[in-house]
Amino acid sequence: MKRAVMLSLILPATLVAGFATAADMKLESAWARSSPPGAQVAAVYLRIDNTGGKSDRLLTITSDVAASAEVHRTTVVDGVARMRPVSTLHVGANEVVAFEPGGLHIMLFGLKQPLVTGQTFDLKMQFEVAGTLQVKVLVRTPD
Repeated sequence: MKRAVMLSLILPATLVAGFATAADMKLESAWARSSPPGAQVAAVYLRIDNTGGKSDRLLTITSDVAASAEVHRTTVVDGVARMRPVSTLHVGANEVVAFEPGGLHIMLFGLKQPLVTGQTFDLKMQFEVAGTLQVKVLVRTPD
């Protein structure tokens, strides 16, 4: 009986904490450039806005349009642009992380079909604290 009472008290508190935490993390303004036929990679850009009082860490990224996805950062060294994977992405409390061309971005590998202007697709990002969040990515014409 004691165990049932304890679970009935713990479970609602856990659910409330989960909802409050997820509400504090927002994925916004997600977009990708359209890709040519046969392309195997594409980049996604967005904003992560952590309005909560807890820092968080990105664990995984998935999308149905690609075999895999990773966070990458473009840096320029001696006039040469280099793209490198980011092993751990922390999002501090009350911090905004911008994924932009020429900087931080999400690489999609193994595209299952070309990304076509006007279409949208889902991107799921799993965070250590906020849990799994999903955002619609709008495909745009390259600049």
